[in-house]
Amino acid sequence: MKIVVLDGYTLNPGDLDWGGMGTAKDLKIYDRTSLTNKDEIISRIGEADIVITNKTPICDTVLNACPNIKYIGVLATGYNIVDTNTAKEKGIVVTNIPTYGTAAVGQFAIALLLEVCHHIGHHSQAVHKGKWEKNADWCFWDYPLIELADKNIGIIGCGRIGRATGKIAQALGMNVIGYDKMAKAGSKDSTFQYVELLELLAKSDVIVLHCPLLPETEGMINKKTIALMKDGVIIINNSRGPLIVEEDLAEALNSSKVAAAGLDVVSTEPILGNNPLLQAKNCIITPHISWAPKESRQRLMDIAIENIKAFSNGTPINVVNK
Repeated sequence: MKIVVLDGYTLNPGDLDWGGMGTAKDLKIYDRTSLTNKDEIISRIGEADIVITNKTPICDTVLNACPNIKYIGVLATGYNIVDTNTAKEKGIVVTNIPTYGTAAVGQFAIALLLEVCHHIGHHSQAVHKGKWEKNADWCFWDYPLIELADKNIGIIGCGRIGRATGKIAQALGMNVIGYDKMAKAGSKDSTFQYVELLELLAKSDVIVLHCPLLPETEGMINKKTIALMKDGVIIINNSRGPLIVEEDLAEALNSSKVAAAGLDVVSTEPILGNNPLLQAKNCIITPHISWAPKESRQRLMDIAIENIKAFSNGTPINVVNK
């Protein structure tokens, strides 16, 4: 079967091996494909039976123009870039990669939090620029430094990634509370004391978002919910950008209602130059890289290959459009 990878560079800039997906004769890999030019997408898919995509959209127009497609593999957990309903109508199997980045994303959430607390990058740059050498005292700090032990961290979304973040927070001596629509408030397990969302907003010194983007979660961090939070709260989001109303968060940062934010995602990616968070105080923004350690990407590649093999054997796994 002919296989085409539409946008492989982000997953594999050269440090992984595509060979497990198929023979060189049957496998065509593009580093990038236009996200908006449907003619280019259709042309590159051509007569392929298997299409592998990360962020290149596969809409109904593309599906109708490429009748050979039998399988679409999404190189991510989210699969909203594929018209799964049309794919199902055409008998096309669509799969995703559900669990590859749990440890990496949990680790990165805490990395954002620690950077907010210590501004390590800033202070290292200051030293290299000579500020320590010229300082009158034996040490200096340009930002207030924050100790996390005994502070409350509220995690919204207590699935695999939320639990990974919660366990690291416990190791730092933090009190971990969680909100999840699948967990009963008042219950407890080894990681979380579960509470209602309003209680989490009111009690937390740090709020971390690890929930999916759904109609009920879109814009959940907004002017009204921020008003319910403690003064000086820290907000961390490396889940989905549209969970936050960015204008409202920027306003809260500039007024110091929110002390700081650490974000690995924004509403439109790549970020637009007019995003209000770019000009907000105490806002750390990284370019959606929580998932990207080599170990995590290798795991993603391995699962993608297993998905293709399972489909080829007639027993597809990780199917999202049953």
